[in-house]
Amino acid sequence: MKNILKLEELAMFALGLFMYGLLGYPWWLFFVLILTPDLGMLGYLFNPRIGAIGYNIFHHKGIAILLYFFGMYLSFPVIEMIGVILFTHSSMDRIFGYGLKYDKGFKYTHLGEIGKTNG
Repeated sequence: MKNILKLEELAMFALGLFMYGLLGYPWWLFFVLILTPDLGMLGYLFNPRIGAIGYNIFHHKGIAILLYFFGMYLSFPVIEMIGVILFTHSSMDRIFGYGLKYDKGFKYTHLGEIGKTNG
């Protein structure tokens, strides 16, 4: 099951790349921005609860999709791009096992504990 989920995330990552290509922005900008959602981790400097909230806001695919459609509705391509970057980054993270966070610590995710091998 774990591999099927990773393949599904890989497909969503590819969709994100495709959507970014449709927006017409330069690819160097994609590579500059792809890691910016991890700024949401800065909340962990305060405490695990604030860290989890910040991280989850920047890594929630629903928020990413809403931003994309909001950008379409407003005819504001920069907002569309932000949505695509968030979506693509979240898919990339989940390929590597980084899911949405619980507030008890960074390594506790909806995909399981980071670093724990299941077998």
